Amino acid sequence: MKRFCLPLLLIFTLAPLTQAQKTMVCLGDSLTAGYGAPAGHSYPDYLQHLLDSRGYHYRVLNMGISGDTTKDAVARLPNVLAAHPALVVVEIGGNDVLRGLPIAATSANLDRILATLQQAGIKIALAGITLPPNYGQDYIRAIHQTYAQAAKKFHVPLLPFIYIHVYNVPGAIQPDGIHATAKGNALVAKNIFTLIQPMLKK
Repeated sequence: MKRFCLPLLLIFTLAPLTQAQKTMVCLGDSLTAGYGAPAGHSYPDYLQHLLDSRGYHYRVLNMGISGDTTKDAVARLPNVLAAHPALVVVEIGGNDVLRGLPIAATSANLDRILATLQQAGIKIALAGITLPPNYGQDYIRAIHQTYAQAAKKFHVPLLPFIYIHVYNVPGAIQPDGIHATAKGNALVAKNIFTLIQPMLKK
């Protein structure tokens, strides 16, 4: 019987660590998916590394799908809820703008996403987008207000622009001027980590 004691001890010792691991979902579009960057170099990948290195026991799930709009993200909410996340980072809306969808529809979808997650008792962080100057200051201001109003309405932390401190870094943005390189995604992960750190538990 003595030879079984050590394996049993290891099982009971490791069990609490496994149970303590929480799930974090990064819900978004190509900016979350890591479009154009090498596999394993999306911002959720770098966020996982940051969490691990700082002793946070979270498993990060990348639920970013290139081309998704806020309407698509609403449709995918059952999959998000099925993962039973403790926290969801929401980055969505850029494709709404590119497709010329009404801002009112984007705002309504964003509200539905945040309300659904909040009603499920899930912590939320919101990352906004910005637009090139050629879209016009009034339109750009309206987009910024959409995220600011959603964050205020649902009392969630907001990163106004997911690429803040990224765009001006050489080599951080791909030639398309939209998507981050691996280097840029590492910087995005730092932005997101700073945003969510107050909500994390070790």
